[in-house]
Amino acid sequence: MDNLTHGRIIGIDVSRDWLDLHCLPDDVRCRTPNDPEGHAAVADLARDCDAVVCFESTGGHGWQLWAALEAEDVIARQVAPAQVKAFARSRGTRAKTDRIDAELIARFFAFRPEAGRRLPAEKFRDLRALTSKRTQLVEMRKRLLAQVRAQQKLGTAAQFEDIDAELKARLDSLIKCLEERIAVTISDNNALAETATILRSIPGIGPVASTTLIAEMPELGAITGEEAAALVGLAPVAHDSGTLRGKRAIAGGRRALRHVMFQAALVASHHNPTMKAFADRLRKAGKPHKVIITAVARKLVNLANALCKSRQKWAPLAP
Repeated sequence: MDNLTHGRIIGIDVSRDWLDLHCLPDDVRCRTPNDPEGHAAVADLARDCDAVVCFESTGGHGWQLWAALEAEDVIARQVAPAQVKAFARSRGTRAKTDRIDAELIARFFAFRPEAGRRLPAEKFRDLRALTSKRTQLVEMRKRLLAQVRAQQKLGTAAQFEDIDAELKARLDSLIKCLEERIAVTISDNNALAETATILRSIPGIGPVASTTLIAEMPELGAITGEEAAALVGLAPVAHDSGTLRGKRAIAGGRRALRHVMFQAALVASHHNPTMKAFADRLRKAGKPHKVIITAVARKLVNLANALCKSRQKWAPLAP
């Protein structure tokens, strides 16, 4: 593990205030503030020893560091916390401190360098920020409406009617404003606009689904269908052993995108002729509703990836 064949690695445990570094193969440790000066220090260290920097995707505290390193032409990769945690269990490591986490991140990346994620382009980061904020506001509106229904059952809704109406109107206005900003962000970039047009040509994929696909999966069109399904978390995971054939289940992936694709699958299973025929076949075979919607969502992702790769719009199959 210590005999690295691809150079030096700096693993970083990122917190709100601090960056804990562990350098391989020298096992040098240090700590620097999580601020612009600290980011510059990390960039200087990585350049001096010609190292790759890796860190976990936790809490959003690493995005500014990531952008700063890329701006300084330092190779930086983000790794999944779940994979690092599984790697720690495989090593029998039970203790958890910032210094230990930094070392585990570095050793995990030395073991699986292909697992690191590149920094998305700025246009994708901006779009993702907008779509994430829209999702937050939509969730706030859903919770507000649920509270109103609960108050109606208790008979107390009348005394809060003005407040609830004002809150809902404000949330509606903010969501509409964000949707307009998202539309402008996409239309101002020819590549994004073309991708959005391709995705919107698929019956079942509307403005929200197409925008979320672009923002949350910038790899779209550059990977295989199986990889796309796995990234969304729609690929069935086998549980087989010997002659036992266990029940398949989906796991992992990008949660926000998966939820949006489930909604798109519900629409496509009724209004997309290809997906409707597929869903009907599964329904006649006695498959549960959740299995059907998951399968339709997986087909939608595969179709979206294939069309983005070919840069062609969707066309119904000839009868």
